[in-house]
Amino acid sequence: MTLSRSARVTGAATALAGVLCLSGCAVVVIGEPSPLSPPARDAGGEVTVVGAGDDEVDVVARNALADLEQFWAQRFPDVFGQEFTPLQGGYFSVDPDRSDPRDYPEGVGCGADPLEAENNAFYCRSSPAPHTDSITYDRAFLGELAAEYGRFIPALVMAHEFGHAVQARVGEPPSSIATETQADCLAGAWTAWVAEGEAEHSRLRAPELDELLRGYFLLRDPVGTSTAEESAHGSYFDRVSAFQDGFDGGSEICRDGFGPDRVFTQGEFTRDADLATGGNAPYVDLLDIVELSLPTVWEQGFGEVFGEDFIAPDIRPFDREAPDCAPDPDRELVYCSDEQLVAFDETDLAVGAYDVGDFALATGIAIPYSLAARDQLGLSTDDEKALRSALCLTGWYAAKVYRGEAGKDVLISPGDIDESVQFLLTYGHDPDVLPDVSLSGFQQVDLFRNGFLRGLPACDVGA
Repeated sequence: MTLSRSARVTGAATALAGVLCLSGCAVVVIGEPSPLSPPARDAGGEVTVVGAGDDEVDVVARNALADLEQFWAQRFPDVFGQEFTPLQGGYFSVDPDRSDPRDYPEGVGCGADPLEAENNAFYCRSSPAPHTDSITYDRAFLGELAAEYGRFIPALVMAHEFGHAVQARVGEPPSSIATETQADCLAGAWTAWVAEGEAEHSRLRAPELDELLRGYFLLRDPVGTSTAEESAHGSYFDRVSAFQDGFDGGSEICRDGFGPDRVFTQGEFTRDADLATGGNAPYVDLLDIVELSLPTVWEQGFGEVFGEDFIAPDIRPFDREAPDCAPDPDRELVYCSDEQLVAFDETDLAVGAYDVGDFALATGIAIPYSLAARDQLGLSTDDEKALRSALCLTGWYAAKVYRGEAGKDVLISPGDIDESVQFLLTYGHDPDVLPDVSLSGFQQVDLFRNGFLRGLPACDVGA
């Protein structure tokens, strides 16, 4: 966001080392390696993948495809009112350095040369090319990613590409960004089914969901990309939110939730200063922006929703040792009820959060500030219910900033809301930041986005 004078809280503070963008828009999940238990039963006799062997990537992909066929055969009639037609063009596994072209006499998906699948995964729906309605992937490439980031990656790639196959049967949204995020949503619906233990061949443990969300950071469009771009895929928040929509609400949400009213936070840089800086506000200006926007938002909320005046707490940085009113001197985010004080560790928290992104730090400060608002409403501030509410309220605050309702001089910039997600996934399990948290990063982001998308009524404050 921006102040009309010169201060800015804006888009991503850290540049990507590289943006992984697969044609066909495969979902590639990045995270710490986390082995899964072996599948209950291999699907080798049920699904044919041309060119596949018995290496782990092909086994995981084949098992996922079998489970995807089963899932959509079950769900498709209820969701779309018709039977699901299995993919007609087949599945293709390619290792560009080792595959024998004679194994693919008509090429792979869309009749492409197998070498065109290098570092790629894609769904083909073109006609009249051979092997239409098919999925193709580079197993060597997915194997490299799986070795570094966890063996569920090929399954997620298949789920996203299968989402495009679903769209090919029922129609897809009119824009690229809606099409791609809807495929993320459809992948999320299937992933929830797997996480619940319903899949016969695929397995996913709940702690791995945090890693799935972290992976979407590498799949977002570059900050400043227009939603009207021909190949737009969405911001980090857009893609994570779509995946969680499907995971939480099922495939019906994916069917109904991608119309013209869908909120996308992606946007172009429109101010010269943002273009010059990548959108970053100088750190010294950040507190001015936060101290203006947070009281403005909460004064509106109290006046319009609760019919009360809001008494703004003080916001104060400290150097490593928390104020005496804090329950623990090592606490890095603090709300003190008696002193009406919100405080944050400038040395150990603020500098690192600012490196993630300047709005990441604003997000962190907004969490104890939300506890202050709950306190004034006579609600708890020191239990998990309070934290869940505060995370939701922080999302509501971010939405107010996004809509330009945080003061006439405060404006959003591309990438801001992405940084909120990054803050929660980076610091949400640090006991000095959010102590005694039993919520996963996945759950924290979900609470934040509920507040962002659904407002105060979602946040358990009696609105």
